[in-house]
Amino acid sequence: MVGDLDLGREFFLLLVRLDEGVMRRVAAAGCPRCEGPLHRSDYDRKPRGALLAPAGEAFVRRFSLCCGREGCRKRATPPSVRFLGRRVYLGAVVIVASMVALALRSAGEIQRRTGVPSRTTRRWLGWWQGPFLATEEFVTICARLVGVDVGRLPASIVGRLEGMWPERMRRMLEWLAPLTTGSVPDGARFLRGTA
Repeated sequence: MVGDLDLGREFFLLLVRLDEGVMRRVAAAGCPRCEGPLHRSDYDRKPRGALLAPAGEAFVRRFSLCCGREGCRKRATPPSVRFLGRRVYLGAVVIVASMVALALRSAGEIQRRTGVPSRTTRRWLGWWQGPFLATEEFVTICARLVGVDVGRLPASIVGRLEGMWPERMRRMLEWLAPLTTGSVPDGARFLRGTA
């Protein structure tokens, strides 16, 4: 299923470069509230890679910006292909562990293969088949890919993407990236041309 997927250091270095590019484009656009200058205000996360992506745990820096205009000083956190919102697990782990959970259905086996508690993967599957369906990102994905099976998310999306597993995973993370922030409106526009 995902046997040839390598979520190693090189994969996460690529994701860091993509996130840096997005961060530079958001900074160049200025503050979304007052159009003031944006300055770096990164912070550390404690991402979990479980058994699927232990190399990703080394990339803890979440790129963020802060408005430099007095009286505003609002944070503008750009979309990210590494982190999936506030989840403690890396975005790639959420996708792959959800796919493994769909394939195996045995709680013990899911945890043995992924290192993610089965309760967590059940919660993620509930998100994929519940709140995710109401997002603009899901609508966009369905417009791009014909025949997405809602009952098999995220596997039915990743399975329709072209390329080797790392390329598919990168594309899926790019499509989900606008969900990773609420402080940068229309975050998808900063992801165009990242490939």
